[in-house]
Amino acid sequence: MIVETEDDSATHQNNELRHRAREGAVQMLYQWEVGGTPIDDVVQAFRSETPKLESSRWVYLSDNSYKFAAVLARGVAGSVERLDPLIEGAADHWRLERMAIVDRLILRLAVWEFLDQPETPGRVIINEALELARTFSTDESVGFINGVLDEIRRSSERE
Repeated sequence: MIVETEDDSATHQNNELRHRAREGAVQMLYQWEVGGTPIDDVVQAFRSETPKLESSRWVYLSDNSYKFAAVLARGVAGSVERLDPLIEGAADHWRLERMAIVDRLILRLAVWEFLDQPETPGRVIINEALELARTFSTDESVGFINGVLDEIRRSSERE
């Protein structure tokens, strides 16, 4: 018999909040990429509009999740020049502009976390990216993203 302790429950809840924050970050990044809107404007609009959009496909975030999503989105948007060469180097025969927008954004998010969130284990980053691909992209994208991220993880010697 497995008994869930308060610590296990708190960890599960924290993981769920972080997952929802990553979903929100992907949505923010999509608006930024497609709309050409400055990331700070997107982050502000996301916070002010999502309570009105609960019936939509937008993710509604708690305050802590929103703060983490904003950190992720701003971090990725401010690091594209550093992230894109790593992604292109790991994606054999794929230029970034040929990739689906959502796949490119998920890859950028995961690579940014690899580089700038060392407290998050590499396997967690990859698993989260795969879940994001399952939610926002296609079955083929899941395998593609897994391959690219595994190559980046190996080359960076990240656990």
